[in-house]
Amino acid sequence: MPTTDQKTDRAGKPLASGYRGLFYITHIDNLPSILRHGIFCHERIEREKIQFTPIYDEAIVAGRRERKVPDGRSLWSFANFFFQPRNAMLYRVLLEKSSNEIAILCVNPTLLNRNDIYIALGGAGSDRSPIVPRDDGLKRILRLKKYIDREWWSDVDDSKRLSMAECLVPDSVSPDMITTLYVASHELRERLLKDIPELNGVSIIPDPYTFFKPEFEKRLAEHLSLIKGDMFFSRMHTLTISVNCVGVMGKGVASRAKYLFPAAYVYYQDLCRKRTLQLGRPYLYKRENSVEVQLADEPFSLPHVNTETWYLLFPTKHHWRLRADLAGIKQGLQWIQENYRKEGIQSLALPALGCGLGWLEWREVGPVLCQYLSTLDIPVQIYLPTEKEIPREYLTKEFLLP
Repeated sequence: MPTTDQKTDRAGKPLASGYRGLFYITHIDNLPSILRHGIFCHERIEREKIQFTPIYDEAIVAGRRERKVPDGRSLWSFANFFFQPRNAMLYRVLLEKSSNEIAILCVNPTLLNRNDIYIALGGAGSDRSPIVPRDDGLKRILRLKKYIDREWWSDVDDSKRLSMAECLVPDSVSPDMITTLYVASHELRERLLKDIPELNGVSIIPDPYTFFKPEFEKRLAEHLSLIKGDMFFSRMHTLTISVNCVGVMGKGVASRAKYLFPAAYVYYQDLCRKRTLQLGRPYLYKRENSVEVQLADEPFSLPHVNTETWYLLFPTKHHWRLRADLAGIKQGLQWIQENYRKEGIQSLALPALGCGLGWLEWREVGPVLCQYLSTLDIPVQIYLPTEKEIPREYLTKEFLLP
């Protein structure tokens, strides 16, 4: 979701450090009421006995009742808007709800002209997030923007908490401030256009990326799917990292893994120093933590959350300068076939091994991957190369699983 383009207030001062709008996350069942009457704070919803479908954990919502802004009012007296909706709270919501139940409303950033708003420098429910008046808050948001807009966040540098920075607006925001509605799929967009007459010119934009969804997904067999998207946001139990055998994670998937999962990189380098890692023999790093725990707000209060993500280090070539070795890739896939049950792999995501920086073509690698992995009786996702568009004839079941 694009969030840049500098806006100014009536005095010509920068608004929201370049954000295009402020964002409110809600259940789609609430849209007709919101589009008619506006976005209300919890206190008003409770006082007027308005029926609504909640999306947040009760404990989280209750905790906000106790938190105060500088003038002594509770957070319940404020409607809350995120500067960046693709954050740790949305990730948490989507662990409990289907993405087709959730919508993100964008409101006009001129809302920041109001003198009675407050800015929370992080999730407002956290005592660690200062809540400050507008002018001070917008200056500080500018300095924190590089953390708020992160594609991937962490507790280590506090970017998880900062990703949830909020604008707090007293009481309510009128429906004429709503400019855009973002949803996870084209199918949901068409459904809402048909079912909600209250839109009144509000545009609906499908935006799978913001909802941590792939751009494209195709089922090839009972347990095998093709995906176009970011593999590291897959919820598969085991993520595959294509590597060389000399300890260099310089580019591509390996380079991102080095940054996102430094412990896996240390394990990989140790294998290379000992000359243990060889073509045809992947190695599992069984990390006792999960991507879901790393990315979701307050993950351990969720009733169901994956507590571990494993990494399969899969050699595709001996040296990083060389072309990927298709024979070695086949041997590694055979190792998976023979060992996935014994090793305890519950589900598996893989990039298009050897494509991209390995200089192999999907039309030669794709059928090999699909034919080996279609024999597994666990969910398997193959992530397509992103370097160039794959012709449709190379994505058919007839081509990949003849």
